[in-house]
Amino acid sequence: MPLHPQAEALRQQRSEAGTPPLYSLTTAEARAADLADIRASAGNPEPVGSVEELGVPGPGGPLTLRIHRPFAHAVPAGPLPALLYLFGGGWTLGSLDTGDAICRRLTNAVGCVTVSVDYRLAPEHPFPAAVHDVAAAAEWIAGHAADLGIDPERLAVAGDSAGGNLAAALTLLARERGGPALRHQLLVYPNTDHGADTPSLREHDDPLLFNRRSVDWYWGHYLADPADGADPLASPLRAPSLAGLPPATVITAEYDPLRDEGELYAEALRAAGVPVQARRYEGMPHGFFAMAGVLDGGREAQRYAAERLREALQ
Repeated sequence: MPLHPQAEALRQQRSEAGTPPLYSLTTAEARAADLADIRASAGNPEPVGSVEELGVPGPGGPLTLRIHRPFAHAVPAGPLPALLYLFGGGWTLGSLDTGDAICRRLTNAVGCVTVSVDYRLAPEHPFPAAVHDVAAAAEWIAGHAADLGIDPERLAVAGDSAGGNLAAALTLLARERGGPALRHQLLVYPNTDHGADTPSLREHDDPLLFNRRSVDWYWGHYLADPADGADPLASPLRAPSLAGLPPATVITAEYDPLRDEGELYAEALRAAGVPVQARRYEGMPHGFFAMAGVLDGGREAQRYAAERLREALQ
């Protein structure tokens, strides 16, 4: 179907404003522009019971966790399920603030404690720094479940775009290490294969939308050596086996160069015996999940994600 009218209106606004593609900016400029764009389109942040930040040990130094808790009156007494949410941004952009509105909505809709981690970004810290950061965060959360008031048997991981890539990588690493146990993985338009040559990657070249040049720019920052792209922790679709991974929800967008990678990964999980639900949002561009303030599709996808997480965790 054509690009959704709401998404087309945003595209026209960018055209009229002469908004440059992020990949044409310096890293610092792109980080600032990305944050401003997400704040403008994410919608008003929902109030939650509480938000706190704390520092925990990481492989490259302290990591900051942001912990969102639901209102006490809205959830049952006792340990709550927990969600580790990993923000997107091509491993190069993004922060705790860019994922904050999503974390708040999922906290309320799922009735869980949502934790986001400020993992290290490329190019300053290339692959596999971010993977090891999110693994350290997951292990810390599971190991301190009693202190956090969460149930370590009901821990899920989620992420959008590069965050979806890191979530998938985390499940592989957790399987290899024997923990932490993850109940579910929510992957929103994830990168799954460096150097992919899919129809969706070839056909999406609109400079006013996330396109194949965007994908190349992010991978170029993330990988210090292109050969690292063959590592399954960078390209989960290349893992020799996906058997034994947590049940998954995979969300993709029609107008997204990463669409086929996400759907191929869902198919590979299913072929390996992993329960999967995959849903493509027609007419939506990459990034729509974080644009719930201006795109009906973003709000609907967040509702669907919350429903899937609720079923898995409660």
